[in-house]
Amino acid sequence: MKGYILTAGEGVRMRPLTSNIPKPLLPVAGRPFLEHNIESLKAAGIKDIILLVGWKANRVREHFGDGKDYGVKIEYVEQKERLGTAHAIGMVEDRADGPFLCLYGDVVLTKKSVNGMLEHYKNVKGSVIALASVLDPKRYGCVEVEDGVVKNIVEKPESPPSNMVNAGAYVLEPEIFEAIRSTKKSVRGEYEVTDSFRILMDKKHLFAHKLTGEWIDVARPWDLLEANRILMTDIEPAVEGEVSERAELKGPVQVRKGSAVGPGSVIIGPAIIGEDTAVGPNAYIRPSTYVGSGCKVGNAVEVKNSIIMDGTKVPHLSYVGDSVIGERCNLGAGTKIANLRLDEREVSVIIDGRRAGSGRRKLGAIMGDDVKTGINATIDVGTIIGEETFIGMGAVVKGTIAPRSKVF
Repeated sequence: MKGYILTAGEGVRMRPLTSNIPKPLLPVAGRPFLEHNIESLKAAGIKDIILLVGWKANRVREHFGDGKDYGVKIEYVEQKERLGTAHAIGMVEDRADGPFLCLYGDVVLTKKSVNGMLEHYKNVKGSVIALASVLDPKRYGCVEVEDGVVKNIVEKPESPPSNMVNAGAYVLEPEIFEAIRSTKKSVRGEYEVTDSFRILMDKKHLFAHKLTGEWIDVARPWDLLEANRILMTDIEPAVEGEVSERAELKGPVQVRKGSAVGPGSVIIGPAIIGEDTAVGPNAYIRPSTYVGSGCKVGNAVEVKNSIIMDGTKVPHLSYVGDSVIGERCNLGAGTKIANLRLDEREVSVIIDGRRAGSGRRKLGAIMGDDVKTGINATIDVGTIIGEETFIGMGAVVKGTIAPRSKVF
C-alpha cells in the first residue's frame, strides 16, 4: 500500500511562522513536522510515499530527497493551482494502482493511529475515513455514522449532529477517482472531497473508524505546542553533548551532539536540545520544550512548554512560556513573555483583525523569524509578532504586530 500526504498548501493560517519556512518543515519535537508522519507510515509498513507539494516545493524536495535517508521511497507530485481536496487527491490517479492511505499534511497521526486505520481497513475491505472526537465540531466536517458506516458529512454545521469529525486521514480504494471525476465545483470554487464521498456513498459503503491514538489538527501556530507535547511523550533519553556534573536532567531528555548544558541548569523531560546549542549556566527548562540547533538559553532563563527554533538566542534573565519562537530571534535581557491571564480564562488572539479564542488556557507569544527585543521588554498573552520586528527596551506589546514593525 502507498501513502499519500497532501502538503501543497501555503500555510497562510500558520503565519508568521510560515513566512520563510514551508509548513511541512516547521520543527516539532526535534524534527520537521512532516518527518513524524513519514515515520508513522513507515512504522506501519508503508514505505512508498507520494508527497503533494506546492508552495516552496523545492525546499521540501531538498530536505527529503528520494526518501533513502528515512528508509522510505518518496516521489513528488506538484500542485501548481490549489483547487480543493478532491482535486489534490485526484492528482495521483495514475500512480495509485491499489488502495492507498491518504493523509492531510496538517494533521498529526501517531504510529498507533496509522496501525489502527490499516487494521480496520483489512476488516471491512472498503474505503475508510478516520474520525476524531472534538469539543467544538462546528469547525470541522461533522460525520454521522450508523453501524460503522458513514451516513452523512456536514461541513462546519451550526448544530452538529455529533462530536465526531473528519480527521483528515483515509484509506481509499481506487474507485474514489471515479467519484472525484464526477465532482462539481462547490460554492467556494473548489472540488471538495466531501462531495466526492457523497457520490461514492451512493454506490458503496464508506466505513468509519474512530482513531485509537492521539490526533490534532495543526491549523494555527499555537497548535504546534499540542503536537509537540503529543510527539514528545515517548522519546527516549539520549545525551550526545556535554552535561556539567552540576547540572541535572530529570526524565527523558535528549541533548544532541555539540551541545553543552552548563552548571546549575535543570532540564525536566520530555525535552529536546538540538545540536550545537548552549544551555546555562543556571537555566531552567521545563517539560515539553524543544530548543533547536545553534541556540542559546542562558543564565537564569526559564523556558516552559515551548518551541524555540534554530539560531535563536535567549541569553539571560528571561522567561518564555507556552510560546513558539521563530528562527534567529534574539531576546534582550529581562524579556518576559506572559502566558496566563490574571482571570485564568481562555487566551484570545487577534486574527485578521478579529479577536478569537485560542482554545488554550495558557498561551504566550507566536514570534516570527528574526525578531529582536530590547532589555526588559514585556509581551502580553496571545501576542503574535511578525517577522523582522524590533521591540525596544521596556516596551509592552500585545495583540498582533505586523512584520518588520518597530515598537518603542
